[in-house]
Amino acid sequence: MHKYLQEMWRKPKTALGEAYKQRMASWRGQPTLTRVVHPTRPDRARRLGYKAKQGFAVVRVRVKKGSRKTPKHAGGRRPARAGRFFTLNKSKQQVAEEKAARRYSNMEVLNSYWAGEDGSCEWFEVILVDRVHPSVAADKTAGFATLSKSRGRVFRGLTASGRRARGLKNRAKTN
Repeated sequence: MHKYLQEMWRKPKTALGEAYKQRMASWRGQPTLTRVVHPTRPDRARRLGYKAKQGFAVVRVRVKKGSRKTPKHAGGRRPARAGRFFTLNKSKQQVAEEKAARRYSNMEVLNSYWAGEDGSCEWFEVILVDRVHPSVAADKTAGFATLSKSRGRVFRGLTASGRRARGLKNRAKTN
């Protein structure tokens, strides 16, 4: 089943059709961070370390598309310093992970994946683990998140998207 899900998500707009459009419309009306019961893409979530047990959570995060816009200043500066549109030095996926980490400060970001996009927004689902939950501590693959040196790993560019932004490609390293 996971093979077919993976195939379907390669071109979701054609595979899902009208259902994809309706899903994006409903997501637009939701808050920026929405905790979801089950991952939208269970195959992808499983590959990135998600497990359907206590201590694991999935949050859908909305990030606006386009470059960041700063407010126009009230004058008194030369035009060369009056730039308004700035591109961040990190991906939208990394921005989504950081938003989730700030909201759920008691949890650690494990990984994230693309969930959908429309003309103005992009959605990512972020996998979070509870640092103090016994089932996470006993887990072989996610147990590293309970260590003190793993705290705030998303802000130090240690998640997969953060490592890509730092030019470290996809080399697998837990922390």
